Amino acid sequence: MVPKILVIYYSTYGHVQTIAQAEMRGLLKSGKVDAELYQFAETLSGDVLEKMHAPARDTSVPEITPEILAEADGFLVGFPTRFGVAPAQVKAFFDSTGSLWSKGALLGKPMGLFFSTASQHGGQESTAFSFLPHLVHHGLIYVSLGTPSPYMFETDAIVGGSPWGGGVIAGSDGSLLPTYKEIEIAEIQGDKFAEIASKLAAPEKDLSKTAAATSEKSAETVTSEKPGEVASVTPTSATPVKARGRMLQIVDKFKNLFKS
Repeated sequence: MVPKILVIYYSTYGHVQTIAQAEMRGLLKSGKVDAELYQFAETLSGDVLEKMHAPARDTSVPEITPEILAEADGFLVGFPTRFGVAPAQVKAFFDSTGSLWSKGALLGKPMGLFFSTASQHGGQESTAFSFLPHLVHHGLIYVSLGTPSPYMFETDAIVGGSPWGGGVIAGSDGSLLPTYKEIEIAEIQGDKFAEIASKLAAPEKDLSKTAAATSEKSAETVTSEKPGEVASVTPTSATPVKARGRMLQIVDKFKNLFKS
């Protein structure tokens, strides 16, 4: 079965949307995954957006929901920085994913990040870094970009993106459009992410029997052979068999990933 990857973005002025579309092209070009484009719901009122001179949202792109999120095999998530952290629209959505957290619905799934900042030093790294707790608590696997493009080493031009993920530098007034270099970096990220996601989603041998055997062993009661002595009992693990099996599968997939 081909993994389904969601590209999810929040974009006020269109910069992040352009990068999200480039991420989509990279994913689909790989031929290893299916990809769907979504956006985070807006939380600002129309009056506020009008004062910000924000253009109308692209209503052809559906809004993401926790239910849709749970059905996917991986995610590329993009948003503009707000003082080095994710905007309120993105935080509000992840605040609504408590039901997924309680079920471990996202455990072991990969996620990559991309972003937009006003300047070179406006959060091209801290925006991603500050978002990592969301991944950690959901058990998501953070897939960084690394430095796969020579454009990322240029010093004679302003280029968005970093080892943390693809990016665009929009300028303090938002007048800078994504360059062909930033778009190519995003396409590379999509392609590389598809390669890793397809390996993580590859069918593996069923480890449920191993997990069950481990759980049963941890619950064994050791009875003393000497009359009158109190039997010692090995404490039963509180980890459910299903969750333990899932963790073993993730470890096994990582071993195979680094072998290839």
